[in-house]
Amino acid sequence: MRAIQVREPGGPEVLRLAELPDPAPGARDAVVRVAAAGINFIDVYHRSGRYPLPLPFTPGQEGAGVVVAVGAAVTDLRPGDRVGWADGLGGYAELAALPSDRLVPLPDAVADRDAAAALLQGMTAHYLSHDTRPIGPDDTVLVHAGAGGVGLLLTQIAERRGARVITTVSTVEKETLSRAAGADEVIRYTETDFAAEVRRLTGGAGLQVVYDSVGRATFDGSLRCLAPRGMLVLYGGSSGPVPPVDPMELSRYGSVFLTRPTLRHYVADRAALLRRAGEVLGWVTAGTLRLRVHATYPLGEAARAHRELEARATAGKLLLLPPD
Repeated sequence: MRAIQVREPGGPEVLRLAELPDPAPGARDAVVRVAAAGINFIDVYHRSGRYPLPLPFTPGQEGAGVVVAVGAAVTDLRPGDRVGWADGLGGYAELAALPSDRLVPLPDAVADRDAAAALLQGMTAHYLSHDTRPIGPDDTVLVHAGAGGVGLLLTQIAERRGARVITTVSTVEKETLSRAAGADEVIRYTETDFAAEVRRLTGGAGLQVVYDSVGRATFDGSLRCLAPRGMLVLYGGSSGPVPPVDPMELSRYGSVFLTRPTLRHYVADRAALLRRAGEVLGWVTAGTLRLRVHATYPLGEAARAHRELEARATAGKLLLLPPD
């Protein structure tokens, strides 16, 4: 099979197309023919070595496709089943061997590409808004990277839950996309101090919660946006890691809360995974959660996809498509 392989950590150039043996399923695995793989910032962290993995490896935590083989201990899947996943590894390939208990059955109404576009970022938006800091109608929230993959989905969910939603974006075009997703106010952070603008928009009161996927470049400003006892949810670091934080700073900003969640801990057991994925895919089926695929790339152009993602030149989801 053809797959992208990383032999040493580094820039996008280390994503090399290789011919590898077809994977065989372990006892509790299923081998899936990949129809589409989602491209996410966690793939960048794996590739660069920020989140180290044993080498060599094939990246790709998210995807969708058809089961072609199952291990001897797998009883709830069979060849021909359509499945998706959001916390496996090896999706940048024609075939991937994945733990069967991490695979989600796909409804007939959800296409493979939509599943690969929805699962990781959709479930992230779900747990952020429903569990990490549940959003309600009395809340005013800030969503950084409002035209990004998670940002567009999180904005829709927050708007549907009745919150006032403020987002940050970098361009006029991204502002248009963010407003279409339901943002009440959009701040172009390239032109305006977003923290000062948030204070103006809230009459000095601040926010109940900030959802920050940017990290280093926005962290201090995000803290300045919070109301007393507000929460900063730092769920990514596209601009780089945040330096060490003195906990006394949280007191100085108003006894605020800081958390660094990750999807894996919110889908740790299969019941939680199926419940969260089922709700997200149900919204997609009903048309109440709208997906935006920014671009698709052939398998051999994974490096180009990573360059464009890291340049923050995209709005919405990126997909990698193995050949049929």
